[in-house]
Amino acid sequence: MHSYRHQAPLTLDEIARRAPSALAIRPFDAMSAKYTYVPTVGVIEAMIAAGFQPFSAVQSRTRVPGKGDFTKHMLRFRHEDVSQPMAVGDVIPEVVLINSHDGTSAYKLIAGLYRLICSNGMMVSDGEIAGINVAHKGDIVGDVIEGSRKLIAETQNSLGTVRLWSQLQLTDGEQRAFAESAHTLRFADADGNVTTPITADQLLTVRRREDVGGDLWHTFNRIQENVIAGGLSAVRRDASGRRLRHVSTRRINGIDQDMRLNRALWELASKMAELKGVGPKVEAPFIEAEVVAA
Repeated sequence: MHSYRHQAPLTLDEIARRAPSALAIRPFDAMSAKYTYVPTVGVIEAMIAAGFQPFSAVQSRTRVPGKGDFTKHMLRFRHEDVSQPMAVGDVIPEVVLINSHDGTSAYKLIAGLYRLICSNGMMVSDGEIAGINVAHKGDIVGDVIEGSRKLIAETQNSLGTVRLWSQLQLTDGEQRAFAESAHTLRFADADGNVTTPITADQLLTVRRREDVGGDLWHTFNRIQENVIAGGLSAVRRDASGRRLRHVSTRRINGIDQDMRLNRALWELASKMAELKGVGPKVEAPFIEAEVVAA
């Protein structure tokens, strides 16, 4: 999966280069005659006509020959009312659209947030704002647009959460507890065992001055970016302390893993706020961490 972030809307030609499966004109050959094919490009065009502009386009990779132009894809839209140039630190609502033309995904809409640092994105989970699944039948285009309008309106709840978390200071111990939980989410195997030499404290690493701060919002953003964007390194050693090899983390590139981790991290932050006695549990926006040159 390749990710691209811009402060100007993507054209269809740019989407075609970044996520060609989003513009497929037919379904994958292996699909049965019962599969109802509705091209994403028609939804994109209708979204644009309704005032939603695409700002990001990615797609999943596949090793199946001939399937690359039909895989799961994800686009992020902002309504024209909030697509104006932003200042560093601004947070605005987005609609995240996921679909495929190989039968692996129905149309799915998720509320998102976008924070400009140099660039950082977020996704809101089903607790605070319910995601919307749209089956491949009926008036799909109409359902997607209606659902998008609903999500953009309801994302205001998440903007309130951002303000609340920005005012909620965490102790060093609370920041470390957050990082330890995130560390397990990112690195534990199916049995819950963590063997990586990457430490939980590394997830609190500050990459830019805009992320300095001990409040929940800044802590969340540092951890989220370090979990998703990769770039952390450490040395693996044996029991005697002898150096074995250098280890570094890579960016999370799969759409499903990106969604799972982002939404789980938001829920961790929500639980931390709840433990601090601030409001009810708040579930997660989808946050796709990406860093580009300022």
